Amino acid sequence: MTTSVDPALPPAEAQPEVLAAAEPVAVTPTATTAAFVAASAGAINQRIAEELGVRERQVAAAVELLDGGSTVPFIARYRKEVTGTLDDAQLRALEERLRYLRDLEERRAAILESIHGQGKLTEELQAQILAAESKARLEDIYLPFKPKRRTKAQIAREAGLEPLADALIGDPTHDPQATAAGYVDEAKGVATPQAALDGARAILVERFSEDADLIGTLREQVWSRGVLAAKVREGKEEAGAKFKDYFDFSEPLTKLPSHRILAMFRGEKEEVLELSLSPDATEVEGPTTYEAAIAARFNIEDQGRPADRWLKDTVRWAWRTRILVHLEINLRSRLWQEAEEEAVRVFAANLRDLLLAAPAGTRVTMGLDPGLRTGVKVAVVDATGKVVDTATIYPHEPRRKWDESIATLAALATKHNVDLIAIGNGTASRETDKLAGDLIKAFPGLGMTKIVVSEAGASVYSASAYASEELPGLDVSLRGAVSIARRLQDPLAELVKIDPRSIGVGQYQHDLSEVKLSRSLDAVVEDCVNGVGVDVNTASAPLLTRVSGIGAGLAENIVLHRDANGPFRSRAALKQVPRLGPKAFEQCAGFLRIPAGDDPLDASGVHPEAYPVVRRIVEATGGDLKSLIGNGGALRRLSPAQFVDEQFGLPTVTDIIAELEKPGRDPRPAFKTAAFADGVEKLSDLTPGMKLEGVVTNVAAFGAFVDIGVHQDGLVHVSALSKTFVKDPREVVKPGDIVTVKVLDVDIPRKRISLTLRLEDDAEGGAPRGDRPRGERGGPRGERGAPGGGGNRGGDRGGDRGRSGGERGQAGAGRGGQAGQSGGGHGGGGQSGGGQSGGGGQSGGRGGQDRRGGGRDNRSGGAQRGGRPDFANSAMADALKRAGLDKGLSSGGDSRDAKRR
Repeated sequence: MTTSVDPALPPAEAQPEVLAAAEPVAVTPTATTAAFVAASAGAINQRIAEELGVRERQVAAAVELLDGGSTVPFIARYRKEVTGTLDDAQLRALEERLRYLRDLEERRAAILESIHGQGKLTEELQAQILAAESKARLEDIYLPFKPKRRTKAQIAREAGLEPLADALIGDPTHDPQATAAGYVDEAKGVATPQAALDGARAILVERFSEDADLIGTLREQVWSRGVLAAKVREGKEEAGAKFKDYFDFSEPLTKLPSHRILAMFRGEKEEVLELSLSPDATEVEGPTTYEAAIAARFNIEDQGRPADRWLKDTVRWAWRTRILVHLEINLRSRLWQEAEEEAVRVFAANLRDLLLAAPAGTRVTMGLDPGLRTGVKVAVVDATGKVVDTATIYPHEPRRKWDESIATLAALATKHNVDLIAIGNGTASRETDKLAGDLIKAFPGLGMTKIVVSEAGASVYSASAYASEELPGLDVSLRGAVSIARRLQDPLAELVKIDPRSIGVGQYQHDLSEVKLSRSLDAVVEDCVNGVGVDVNTASAPLLTRVSGIGAGLAENIVLHRDANGPFRSRAALKQVPRLGPKAFEQCAGFLRIPAGDDPLDASGVHPEAYPVVRRIVEATGGDLKSLIGNGGALRRLSPAQFVDEQFGLPTVTDIIAELEKPGRDPRPAFKTAAFADGVEKLSDLTPGMKLEGVVTNVAAFGAFVDIGVHQDGLVHVSALSKTFVKDPREVVKPGDIVTVKVLDVDIPRKRISLTLRLEDDAEGGAPRGDRPRGERGGPRGERGAPGGGGNRGGDRGGDRGRSGGERGQAGAGRGGQAGQSGGGHGGGGQSGGGQSGGGGQSGGRGGQDRRGGGRDNRSGGAQRGGRPDFANSAMADALKRAGLDKGLSSGGDSRDAKRR
């Protein structure tokens, strides 16, 4: 067969004196690398600057601020001149890379110290270690020197067999048997020539497998050519039905999306699947290209010389028993790390959208926590979020007190002038939504609006210590209704009371690194809270904890001081809080708001340190501060450059003027509900060609789900979002957006609605059923989606909603949860075969789109069939179910119904 060798990999010299370990010299890492260690900070900064595409001085300034205790929100907002206007996304990337590269330097120093301690550190080896740019490369170099158990090669060297190995590889004209006979020594445990050859082979195998350059090259070759295959374990077909898509599955390593990697490793962990990593997509007869690369590296050729065959066999033995095993472990870890990073990224993006959802604001709200046997829990909160009334009603099975329940709700609504009704999206949500609809119809004069909201994490909050402290006199079962009402008023303020991992908007969260996930989600919460700003006189301790520079202890001190001394009248008064020193004040002051305080600037995002700039601006306009604030005309006539000084540059002055124009502006979108069309209330009311207003309820890689008021979300496929190519649907729409869509197709039996944002599209413009691009039919070898079962949210919960994030059950893909992964690896951009009909199926080179979600507390599983995606424990499951992509889910009311005006 024809073999190929990487030309970039130089052959090692075959002479024994070169192959033997280089003689160590007197190299002291602490002395010789002092200059390197001193320069490492600069090298790290330079590398980060190149990766981010910014100047090195910007990175150095940001690193100095971070090391000095400044937070990312503070640096991004109030230190723009120092960092050259690096934004929060760049700073987060910088912070992450800084952490990795510093860990790399610590590991480098430890390796240098270890090898020096063994007396084996040469100048050449030290240069290799200092030049290593990744942890993988460092470990490859360190491998021969890593302390390990006594190996066969070490035993062979102790028996004096290394000269035999050097002789055979250095001069293949030697006859192996004859040469080995001279090394027989029973006293050393070498009884026969074959035993001597076995020892020599062990030495060469270790030498081959510990060649850092060779291993690095082979690793990348296997990564680019290799395949991960899965098959079901014998007798596990029924028990592991949720992993059916992977019972006979394989895909190239470089094409595996994160959800498949996580699903396959989960299946292996649960002992349902057996995974194997093959270095080639097809079986290779005879020597492989990898064996050829090893042979070329050590100048081994079959020229018919006596030792050539023995050396070739040694190469094959090294590859199959040592190197391939090492690479498989290494590449499995690499697969996992890349899948984990993507899963964390998706979780963070979903959390950001949820936290920055439009707040309803200071409006009296009634929260309904749906339930069946245990009833619907009701809580009314006033405009400030204070609980003013509670009740429990039983409109559903088995009591069916429908009219009585409506009367109770009407009495509460009348008594407290309820404006909004927030309905949790758990069990019995559909039925409770209908109840609220009947209430609104029966009492139109009350002018109420109902909205279905995510209740993910409500049970976690209800049972938390903080909920007990915040609502001490309220039963645990009623606290969930309070949380549902408050999260409609202000999602951010309420959701920060819950561990982000319990909100359940990610996939396989319980398989991910807890440290990595927590760090990423905490960063998202911190950015969101500080981006919006916090009213220091009304904020809860959990919300204050997320403010820049304020920890849990300091947040408690602020609340205690506020309770004891009354509301803060100025930001300066914060300095009276115990343990709130100058550094903490510097970090937090700009993000804390004091509406109606002594100084109007305290209600804005202008940092107190910049108040002198504002005074100069006021003087320049000839008016007073109160008349200037909000005076857009006067402010827009100003030239920011005239107020620049040594401390505050043009970026900060520009921000100050913008803040004065709209002080304390909330970056979140305005709260509004879609104006659903009259007479369009169910699927049968829809006809192709209709143009309707709706609200985006969820966004996935394959498109966006839109509620148009018919108790079933429609799907706008990614190809129908825009006239131009869309890589990420989030570039076009976000959850909560109000959009106008056209109905392309309605499939009543399967409860599917295909929509488009391209209003000029023909209603028949979607890809015909049965004639879609292959990518929409499913993945390679029958892969229709990641494992997972549907299931309702567990039926009647008896007041216990189960742990959000899927901790209550092993539904489908497992507790981390995953919405059905769709699409395939053969091209075609769409969803799997059970996907939405119409929608302009997208073809060509996109690979499969996946449905990401996570964290719902579904409790029943079941493999999906017929090309429909499987999903479990996922906030995305709600959207999928409402879009009719939930064949196999219990019909017991897990859907979020339409949000009605």
